[in-house]
Amino acid sequence: MRRLLHTPAGMLLRRIALLYAVLMLCRAAFWAYNAAQLGALPQTGLRQLLGGALLFDTASVVYADGLFVLLSLLPLHLRERRWYRNLLFGYYVAVNSLFVVAANLADAVYFRYTQKRFTADEIFFADNDNSLQLVGKFMAENWYLVLAWLALTALLAWGYGRRVREESLLRRGWPYYAGGTAILLLAAVLCIGGARGGFTRMTRPITLSNATLYASDNAQANLILSNPFCILRTVGSAGGVGYRKYFPPEELGRWFTPVHMPADSAAVDLSGRNVMVFIMESMSAEHSAHLRPDLYADRPEKGFTPFLDSLMRNGLCFRRMYANGTRSIQAMPSVLGSIPSFRTPFVLMPQSLGASRQLPAILADKGYSTVFFCGSEHGSMGFGAYARSAGIERLVSREDYEARHGKGDFDGYWGIWDEEFLQFAGEELASLPEPFFASLFTLSSHHPFVVPERYAATLPKGYTRIHRGVAYDDMAFRRFFERFGGEAWFRRTIFVFVADHVSSEKFAPDTREYPGNMHIIGFLYTPDGALRGEVDDIVQQLDIMPTLLGLTGNDAPYFAFGRDVLNEPGRPRWSVSYDGRFRALTDRGIVSFDDTDDRQTQGPPVSAADSLPGRFRALVQQYYTRIEQKDYTVHD
Repeated sequence: MRRLLHTPAGMLLRRIALLYAVLMLCRAAFWAYNAAQLGALPQTGLRQLLGGALLFDTASVVYADGLFVLLSLLPLHLRERRWYRNLLFGYYVAVNSLFVVAANLADAVYFRYTQKRFTADEIFFADNDNSLQLVGKFMAENWYLVLAWLALTALLAWGYGRRVREESLLRRGWPYYAGGTAILLLAAVLCIGGARGGFTRMTRPITLSNATLYASDNAQANLILSNPFCILRTVGSAGGVGYRKYFPPEELGRWFTPVHMPADSAAVDLSGRNVMVFIMESMSAEHSAHLRPDLYADRPEKGFTPFLDSLMRNGLCFRRMYANGTRSIQAMPSVLGSIPSFRTPFVLMPQSLGASRQLPAILADKGYSTVFFCGSEHGSMGFGAYARSAGIERLVSREDYEARHGKGDFDGYWGIWDEEFLQFAGEELASLPEPFFASLFTLSSHHPFVVPERYAATLPKGYTRIHRGVAYDDMAFRRFFERFGGEAWFRRTIFVFVADHVSSEKFAPDTREYPGNMHIIGFLYTPDGALRGEVDDIVQQLDIMPTLLGLTGNDAPYFAFGRDVLNEPGRPRWSVSYDGRFRALTDRGIVSFDDTDDRQTQGPPVSAADSLPGRFRALVQQYYTRIEQKDYTVHD
C-alpha cells in the first residue's frame, strides 16, 4: 500500500487532496469574516451545500493545477530528474499560494464591499496608480488573514512531500510508456469533466450562477463559490452576449421600450438652468436621520448628514431612492446615461463603446458646457474615461488641483480631500460659461475611513467606521454652499445629490440584505425653491437622467431605461439590479428571475395578467439587444 502511495499518481492524489483541504479552510475564513452578511450555516441542507462547494472547488483545482496534473503524469523518465521535480514543486506552491490561497482570503475582505466574489472584472479594473498602496493598507488592517495566507502556503509546501522519492510500479520498457499514457489520458478526461462540472451530455461548463442550485439563497451561493474559478470563468465573459429572448422583436416594444417621447409640456419647467450632479461615495440612506428617523429615535447622535437633511427638507426628496448596482463604476452609467449594469458592469463591457446619447451629450448639443470633477488621479478607476464617452468635454482631477493649490491636500489613499476639492470645483464652476452641466464624484467617505487630522476630535465617531467620514463630507457640502450660495451661477443651478451605492459598513440590520442594501440618499435641490416636496414612489438612479431632461425642457426623443419621475406616470415605478438574479423592487413586492438556462431559446409566453414581470423581462431583453447591437440611441 505504501508503495502505491509513493507512485506519481499516488503522490498527485495526495497533493490534490491537500488543495481541497486548503480551499475548505479558506471557505471557513470567508464565512467567519462575513458571517453578518452570509448568516448562520443552515441546519438542514448542509450536505447539499458541501456538495456544491466540492463541485466548484474541483473546477478551481483544475483551472489552477490542470497543467501541474499533466506534467506530474507525463510518461517520460524526464520527470525523475531533480530539476524537473523542483520545477513542479515551485509551480505547486507558487501558483496555489497566489491563485488559491491569496485570492480566496482576499475575497473575504473584498466581499464586504461589493457583495460579490472576486472575478476577472476586478483584474482588468484594478489599474489605479495607488493600487499597491491600497493593497498594502488592506494587508496591514487584515494582518491575521496575511498570517493565514503564510500558514496555508507553508502547509502546501510541507504537505507536498518533496522528500518522498516517487517510484513508478512500471519502471521500464513498453509497460512504462503504455501504462503512463493510459493514466495521463484518464487524468485529462477527469480534468475536463471537473472543469465542466460533470460528464453527461446535458452538462455545460458551470458558471457562477450555478451555485444557486446548491444554496437556499444568494449569500450561501457566494459561500459555495471559490477562486480561481470565479476569476478564470469570467475572463472574456464581456465579449459575447447571451440572453434569453422572451418576446419576438415586433412585440418587445409594447412591453417595454427605452425610447422616450417627451410630453408637450412639463410639470416643472426649469429650461436653461445649470445642472450640477454630485455622485456621493457610499452615502447609504441609513446615514440620514431624515430618511431613517427610526434608527436614531433613541440614540444620542441623530444621524450624520444634518446639512444634507436640511437640503432634503427644502428640495425634492426621494425617500425611496435605490442604487442600480453595488460598485462605483456601475453608478456612473446609471446616473448619467440611464443605463443599468447586470451581469457585467456596463463600463467594463467592450460594447459600452457603442453609439450613445447620454445626458451630458444631449445637454452639450443644447449649448451646455460640460465638466466632470474627481479628486483622484487623471484616469483613475475608469471614471474619466466613462465621463468622456458620455459626452463630457472637460475632466478635472487631482493633477489640476495640485497645479493650483499644491500637493498638501492629498488624503494619502484616493485623492484630494473632499472639502478642499469641493471648494476648488466651485471656483472652476464660477468661470464656466452658462448654462453648464457638471458632475462631481466624492471620495472621502470610503475605506480606509480616515478624515483630516484637524477634524478627528470634533466630528462624531458614530456607530460604524464610516460615520465620521460621512459627517466630514456633510460638513464639506455645507461649506461649499456657504461659500458659493450667494453667487449668480449658484442660484441658477439644479443640484442633484445621489449616492453611488450603499456603504460597506452596515448599521441597520435591514441594510445587510436586499433591498435595504440598495437604499441610498437621493434628492434634487434648487436654491430658489422651484423644486420642493417628497416623492414616496420607488425611484432609482436610472430615473435621474430622464427627470433632468424633463426639467430642462428637452422635447426630443431620447434613450433611457429609467423614467421621468415628474412627467411619466405610465412607466413602471421600480428599481432594477442584478445580484446573480435579475431583480426589480416594486410597490407590489420583488420581481426576480434567472435566465441562465436556455439563453438562446424563445422564452415561455407571458400573459397580460403577469404584466409587471413581463415588462421587467422585456427591459432585460431590450438591454441585451442593445448591448448586442452596440447602440444606445433612439432608432427604429
